[in-house]
Amino acid sequence: MYDVLVVGGGAAGFYTAIHIAEKRPNTKIAILERGKDVLTKVKISGGGRCNVTHAEFNPADLSKNYPRGEKELLGPFHTYASGDTVGFFEERGVALKIEEDGRMFPVTNTSQTIIDCFLSEADRLGIQVKTLCSVTGIEQIKEEKEVIWKVAIGDGHMYGKKLMLASGSNPKIWKYVEGLGHTVVPPVPSLFTFNIKDRRIGNIPGIATHAEVRVLPKKNFGKNSLKSKFDAPVLFSDGPLLITHWGMSGPAILKLSAWGARILEQYNYQFKIQVNWVPEYHQNGLLELFLKVKQVEKKTVLRTKVLDIPKRLWANLVQAAGIDDMTWPEVSKQHLTSLAEQLTAGIFQVNGKSTFKEEFVTAGGVDLKEINFKTYESKKLAGLYFAGEVINVDAITGGFNFQNAWTGGYIAAQAVVEDLNSNSQ
Repeated sequence: MYDVLVVGGGAAGFYTAIHIAEKRPNTKIAILERGKDVLTKVKISGGGRCNVTHAEFNPADLSKNYPRGEKELLGPFHTYASGDTVGFFEERGVALKIEEDGRMFPVTNTSQTIIDCFLSEADRLGIQVKTLCSVTGIEQIKEEKEVIWKVAIGDGHMYGKKLMLASGSNPKIWKYVEGLGHTVVPPVPSLFTFNIKDRRIGNIPGIATHAEVRVLPKKNFGKNSLKSKFDAPVLFSDGPLLITHWGMSGPAILKLSAWGARILEQYNYQFKIQVNWVPEYHQNGLLELFLKVKQVEKKTVLRTKVLDIPKRLWANLVQAAGIDDMTWPEVSKQHLTSLAEQLTAGIFQVNGKSTFKEEFVTAGGVDLKEINFKTYESKKLAGLYFAGEVINVDAITGGFNFQNAWTGGYIAAQAVVEDLNSNSQ
């Protein structure tokens, strides 16, 4: 019999187990991981550097980075947030650094530092880590004085007084959770890039610039339409936009994919976006600028980049406006109107999505209404706790998904310890 069984050998699972063991020594804890390796998502995160958290230390501002979970996480972040995470790692000899965009990484620039920290802590605290341990069933057994959790592992079983599900986006575990009476919000991809084939961006991968992006609403979803729900909002985002070999990425696009996860799934990832490559201008203001330039400039439009955007992007948009071989004196107001439109309101067709790097994040999971966010315990079943992506919380890119795992793991650990102590008295 274990005191605590933790399903999932990832960020949330380890963080929970470590905090339980540290606060309550000699607690018998096992982490059950279905794969042959633990912490695999930690390993690939941030391009192998592990984007541990974000340098946003105000709980209210921090919570605004969660398309699902913003309201629910506000309280937990007042208890445990980014500053506490930094403290946890620094106490264990892992120094973190803040990059220009607020993302925080280990100073060593390798995720292995975080993995080694967790593994050494688990070893020091006597936490059992069991790999190739796939859960095939979960059952609650009510005895006279207490509730016991029976977890099927292949043909055998393990028993625990408390059960922590930190299993990430695992459909099998969600199915077992539903079997226990919980509601699971169906998962859809959340962080992804846009597939776009367009000659305006096709030959310039690697170029990045600040832009505003809008997803244009679809007017028709067909016979079984949900359009009334999605016609009204127009998704908007701004920030660095990266042109890639397959289309567009970067924070401006990733924020759209997170906030619009369910809308874009309804669109079947076929939709149009409108891009303003020069957010400081609107179309009419830009036309006025061009008309002034026309009065004084004699060179070709192609060679006279009058805006602060990448040279090759300017060239492509000038070409799209049909004036790549014309001089400023030759271009008509109609031509310049077309160029202003390309720059401030260019329409691009999106056909599909691609996973952002290797960071697969989903929107969906255990319904937030069924979780007590003061303890991360199930409101339906005593002794059952959740942390990380198993619940219907997800964030934009930048270390926020990990912070959700750290916060949930810490708060759940405190609650588990308090519960175990009270039952042992």
